[in-house]
Amino acid sequence: MSNRKNREEKPVTSSERQPGKHAWFSHDRLGMFIHWGLYALGARHEWLKNREELNDDHYQRYFENFDPDLYDPKAWARRARLAGMKYVVVTTKHHEGFCLWDSKVTDYKAPNTPCGKDLLTPLVEAFRAEGLKIGFYYSLLDWHHPDFPIDVHHPLRNHPEAAALNAGRKIANYAAYMREQVRELLTGFGRIDIIWFDFSYPGREYRGLPGKGRADWESERLLELVRELQPEIIVNNRLDLPPGKLPDVTTPEQYTPRVAPAIASQGVLWEACHTFSGSWGYHRDEDSWKSPEQIIQLLIDSVALGGNLLMNVGPTGRGTFDTRAIAALEVYQNWMEVNGRSIYGAGPSEYPVPAGCRYTQRGNRLYLHVYNWPYRHIHIEGIADRIAYAQFLHDASEVRWLSQTKEVDSNIGVMVPEGMITLELPVRRPDVTVPVIEIVLKA
Repeated sequence: MSNRKNREEKPVTSSERQPGKHAWFSHDRLGMFIHWGLYALGARHEWLKNREELNDDHYQRYFENFDPDLYDPKAWARRARLAGMKYVVVTTKHHEGFCLWDSKVTDYKAPNTPCGKDLLTPLVEAFRAEGLKIGFYYSLLDWHHPDFPIDVHHPLRNHPEAAALNAGRKIANYAAYMREQVRELLTGFGRIDIIWFDFSYPGREYRGLPGKGRADWESERLLELVRELQPEIIVNNRLDLPPGKLPDVTTPEQYTPRVAPAIASQGVLWEACHTFSGSWGYHRDEDSWKSPEQIIQLLIDSVALGGNLLMNVGPTGRGTFDTRAIAALEVYQNWMEVNGRSIYGAGPSEYPVPAGCRYTQRGNRLYLHVYNWPYRHIHIEGIADRIAYAQFLHDASEVRWLSQTKEVDSNIGVMVPEGMITLELPVRRPDVTVPVIEIVLKA
């Protein structure tokens, strides 16, 4: 992943967007991101090679000791399905350059470690068996490849001979290498639903070392190959494509937009990507794990603005999800089991939302997600003449309401504001991470 928020700054048109083709994506809403590679052994962030400016010789220790003997992709896939996730995006190759599959164009791959086997094929099979769609993350950066020029993000950026080391490196060779690997990924694993390229930084010059963008990746040629091999695939927005090339999906990273993302004032398909903690890869000592409320609210916030959430898990070097990740996934599992219909197939609502709440809507069902539990009442505007019924979603228990035109039995006198209804709630919040009230609207 990039270490910064991704921004769309290019004016583009809608010539390539095909919403119908990607309807499944907007319906499913929640996916699992998996960041797994050699950095799991370092266990201190997936960018450790960059952060600690490690050379290849130093980093080789992880390659020589990579042996995830407890790897069980069926268990991963089952966890994802139970958590309500409908698709997966896995790092086939991250910035370190290490490949999970048996690539024919490099020796820097899982079969050549003590693991001794392709790790990607069984993962794809396991997640497909659980009914999840398949996405491949592929890093445009590669800190191991001999033709990848040193730049601002490279571990050798402060090497005294960085410029000289770049003299023999040919980015065109590296771009050709990427195309061959992408060809392998899109021809060797059946239908792939998403390809997630990461990332471009053409304006990031550092000590005379230029950044990289579409000219370096040969992005248009790469995209043409992707479309040729997998016409139905979703391609994200990090190739630095030129104006006129609207991406299939925009991907804000580690933040929730205040309003739905747009390019040139045009709404776009979008997906926020987040971590349970502060790292994408497994981080043994990292201690900023999100609370259950934050985990659920990230999902609701995305759907309320018409977007998806791709939530990340960083497996350990043994090939397992650690207890913190399992606990976080179980937060989704417990909530989605009873509240999933406020997410799947749902999207934004045009009704004004009460303070401390979020709306999602699916047809004539309006879902009020209550973040800040009030004392007894929530005043709602805009639906006074449309509400037919209301209930808590987790247990289908009725929620009564008051209005100026309808009498409802109540032991407490309530002044209902004009043009509003007032929901009557229990004093104590239900034992749900974020309670949801399902409001049925008249046809």
